[in-house]
Formats: sequence, C-alpha cells, structure tokens
Amino acid sequence: MAVAGIHMLPRREQVHLADIKPRINSYVAWERVRHRKAHWLVEGAAEFFGVFFYVYLGVGSTANFLLGNVAGIAGLSSMFQIGVAYAIGILLAIVVCGPTSGGHFNPAVTIAHVVTRGFPPLKALRYIAFQILGGYIACLLVYVQWGDYITEITEALEHAGTLDAVMFTPNGPAGVFALYVAPTANLGRVFLNEFVCDFLIGLVIWSCIDPTNFSAPPAAAPWIVSFVYGGMVWGYATVGIATNAARDVGARLMVLTIWGLPAGGGSYAAIAALTNIPATLLAVLFYEYVLADSSRVITPAHVDYLNGHLAHEEHSQGVIRQASPATSLADEKSREQTIEHV
Repeated sequence: MAVAGIHMLPRREQVHLADIKPRINSYVAWERVRHRKAHWLVEGAAEFFGVFFYVYLGVGSTANFLLGNVAGIAGLSSMFQIGVAYAIGILLAIVVCGPTSGGHFNPAVTIAHVVTRGFPPLKALRYIAFQILGGYIACLLVYVQWGDYITEITEALEHAGTLDAVMFTPNGPAGVFALYVAPTANLGRVFLNEFVCDFLIGLVIWSCIDPTNFSAPPAAAPWIVSFVYGGMVWGYATVGIATNAARDVGARLMVLTIWGLPAGGGSYAAIAALTNIPATLLAVLFYEYVLADSSRVITPAHVDYLNGHLAHEEHSQGVIRQASPATSLADEKSREQTIEHV
C-alpha cells in the first residue's frame, strides 16, 4: 500500500569497483581519508575543474576569433566554433567532474539547490568559491599561453592610436576574457537578453535532473545541457550573455589582475555577474510548480542511476546494506545532492 509522501525505490545488488579491481594500500588509506575528512576538498576540486573545462575551451576559441580579427587574419575561428567550444567544455565538465561533486559548475545552480533541495549553505559557499577560482585560473592560463600574440596586438593597436578605444570592449584584447558590451549598447536590452537566455538554460538543466523525464535519460543529459549552452552562444552572444557567474566573475577578477580597474566593465559587469541567479531561480520554480509532476513514474534508467549513487555513498561510508526489496526515498533526502547531474 502506498503511503502519502513516501515513494519506494527498488534496490538491487551493486558491484563496486573495489570488488573487482585490487587496490594498493596507499590508495585504500587515501580513500578512507577522502571519504571521511577530505570529501569537501575533492568535491571542490571537481567544481573547480568543471568550470575550468568550460572556460578554458570557450575562452581559447574566443582568443582565436577576436585576436585573429584584430590582427586582420580571418578564418581562425567563428561564433559557431566558440559555441561548439563552450558546449564541448560543458560536456567534458559534466562527464569528467560531475560524478564527484554533483556537477553544479554554476553559482546559480548551486543557489537553486540551496533554495529548493536543501543543499547545505556552507557547502554551497565552498562550491561557489571553487567555481569562481576555476574560471579565474582558466582565464589566467589562456592569457599566459596567448601572451606573445596579446602583446603584439596590443602594441599594434597602441601604435595605430586605437588601443584606448577598443581595449575594454567586446573586440579588444581584454574582451577575450571578460565580457563587455559596446559603449552604445542599450543595457535594458542586454539585461533582457541575459535573463531570457539564463531562464531557458535553467529550464533545460532542471528538466535533465528530473528523474521522471523519459526524454532525458542520465546518459543524454550532458549532451542536452551542452547543446542549450551552445545554442545560446550562437544566437545571442553578440548582444551580450554571460550565462554563468563563475565564468564572468572569474574572468573579471583575472582582467582586473592584469589590467587594473579600467577593466572593470562598468554597469554591465553587474548584469553579467548577477542576472543569471534570479533567472535560474525563476526557471527552477517554474519547472517545479508548473512542469514537474510527482505522480509521474521514475524512469528505469534513472532508477539504475539513483541506485548506483546511493550504493556508492553507502559503500564509501562503510554502510553494509541489508537485503531488502526497496528503500524509502524520503530517508535518502539528506543525500540528494549526490545524485544530481548538473
């Protein structure tokens, strides 16, 4: 008999990697420390590298595009290639780092988990700090790798007398890293552009972590999320979008480190850094209250996915599962953050 508020997740025996792959003593000792004392560091590292993947690939492609255009060399990149690079970066972030941290990679997503899913606030602050640091280091590394070309182009612009006019614009050297809009841009339209894009991205993300969504099985979710980011870049990056506060704030801190206060971005900096947070929260609430339905069934693929994550947590904490046909999902609420895709 069903009990209101309680949904039963069928459980089955799981085979852990430790069951079939011998491990050396030092690795066993490290895992014991990792699971009990250093889990926050491992999760933070996953959030760091997730954002790093996303920013490193996207900004690298942007460097090809903008610096090539400034130098008068056409064909080095394109807006399509930039969108593909960001999409691949997000795909790699979710696939490589998502299983370790839950794959937030975006302060707005982390805040949405705090508001709607009971994600611990202090843990959220750690996640956001690691996310911003990942964006910062990725931009700094791209700057070092492209350093010779940036110096040459900066000197050429200065010699031509146009450096001050273009340096901190979407077409200048600093625009490779931080986000700027044209001096004549209407910030109201830019805000609307950012809000709508972020709202739609939030809807897609939440649809992908909905375990009742037969159209978005766990294996397809990284691709779906990647495509929506790519689509927003292709259609709306020219107007001005950030889509991710970690990417924007990390990059902004990087250009401030290199070029000082003139690289701050003015009023647009606040739009780029903050708009995605309320837009994502509104998208999540819209999905939860309008599109989601607790009467739907969990898909077989998600049952396996959730079972695997719950078994991993039990194994890592040394919990011996008692043989039983089912367990209460309500009892697993405190561990919900371990079963998120993005």
